[in-house]
Amino acid sequence: MSEQETGSALQKDSALRKEKKLLRFEVFWPSFVIIGGAALLGIIDNKMLSDLAQGVFSWSLRSFGWLYQLISVVALIFVAVLTFSRFGGIRIGGKDAKPKFSFASWFAMALTGGIATGVITYGVNEPIIYLGNVYGELTQSGITPGSAEAVFFSMGRCFYNWTFFPYAMYSLCGLLAAYLYFNKNAPLTVTATLEPLFGRRVNSFSWLIDTLSLLAIALGLASSLGAGLALVGSGIQTAYGIPQSPAVWLVLAAFTTALYTVASYLGLDKGIKWLATFNSQIFYVLLLLLLFMGPTLYILRVSTAGLAWWFQNFWVWALDPADIAGEPLVVWWTLYDWAIWIAYAPLMGLFLAMISYGRTIRQFMIINWILPSVFGLVWFGIWGGTAIEWQQTGVADLVAVIKDSGAVAGLWGFLQQLPLGRVVIPVVMLTLIISFATAADVMTTTIASLCTRNLKRGEEPPTWQKLLWGISIGAVAFFMVAYAGGAQGVDGVKYLAAAGGAMVLFIFVLQVFSAIKTFFFTDGGSEV
Repeated sequence: MSEQETGSALQKDSALRKEKKLLRFEVFWPSFVIIGGAALLGIIDNKMLSDLAQGVFSWSLRSFGWLYQLISVVALIFVAVLTFSRFGGIRIGGKDAKPKFSFASWFAMALTGGIATGVITYGVNEPIIYLGNVYGELTQSGITPGSAEAVFFSMGRCFYNWTFFPYAMYSLCGLLAAYLYFNKNAPLTVTATLEPLFGRRVNSFSWLIDTLSLLAIALGLASSLGAGLALVGSGIQTAYGIPQSPAVWLVLAAFTTALYTVASYLGLDKGIKWLATFNSQIFYVLLLLLLFMGPTLYILRVSTAGLAWWFQNFWVWALDPADIAGEPLVVWWTLYDWAIWIAYAPLMGLFLAMISYGRTIRQFMIINWILPSVFGLVWFGIWGGTAIEWQQTGVADLVAVIKDSGAVAGLWGFLQQLPLGRVVIPVVMLTLIISFATAADVMTTTIASLCTRNLKRGEEPPTWQKLLWGISIGAVAFFMVAYAGGAQGVDGVKYLAAAGGAMVLFIFVLQVFSAIKTFFFTDGGSEV
């Protein structure tokens, strides 16, 4: 071997050893053993994996539904008060900090990084399921399926589940991390967000806190990917006659996993920013298209009535752990939603913190809380309102489609009725894949960062970690959608979401009280 070759080999060996030294073994190995073990269990005994996830689902949401509801109310009140208080003028990074991203790019990353496949998956399906009482959602409330009352309930409940409550969870975690990181020089970690409560001694448990947060987001991502696979698979069957099967889901999982791991590899500026901007533009086009092609006046009227129904039932819905409206509605829908939002929140907060430098707290809340919530109102108003009108007038029997083909199938029966349905259906399929990829590349980068020690500001984590986490998450999602569909066709992915939320529920509760203490009981007002 020549001297030049020897030097090159030594450099490679040194780089490899440096990369190994950067690995946080205490976070990486427990997390990878559980996630990788779940993927392996799916290969060996997928029924056991499904049964385990179902057990966590039942235990966590039935035992702690009351806590999910209470803490979501506290988070919403805190975010609202902070946004419109004197603290809103505090600038993240200090008075002289300059933002890196434009408002348009910032909003695109915040919006698409959080919603993933959710609004596309359920923009049509969820209101129709409520309207038709498909899985017993209206039974305990006494509302007659298909009635005018059921219409208003369906719109109001979707507004409740998909707007101001869930985005308050993201915004709270993101703002707390951003303020402590950029203004108080704390590390950009989930553990650091708890220092206002416990001081530096909480760092003794950083391995546990960060491991649980990592597991939660990994399971949440697997849940979102699984729902997306089920939806695209049902679309392929409806539009092109190709039956859903493990082979179809495997191809879709492999393609989507490759897309988001490549985007994560390219980094924040090149991959994530471009995907988010492109994805948000597709969202805007789809909204405008349907607004002008759909029953515009009906959309405006039923959306307004839905808001009235939501406001009228605000406290009953906000504090019901399933004893008032019943498990089919509260556990399988609202608490499932809360579980997946909370599963995402701690690590999604770190991402929102990274892209918020130079903005004021009020600007942060407008971009991450108010505007995404308004987008949710508009999306469900237009898509859900149109679907309900078509169901009620006989244009399409979407209730029957869902009963025959599963909880996510109504979207394709809906799109087939559009004048440009043949064009829109493949666009929506592409948007679904890109939507998930946008969220997943954000989170795989964040997961890899959490497993890496002493990363400098702006430095990317090791590539091999991004690839490893991306593939593992994709594998778990595939097994849950392929072998644990259940009555709704997506039962398995709902189990994963509940498991993820259970992992970090108490961490999120502590973050809420840490944020309250930071801004209202310590020195948060010193920069006003």
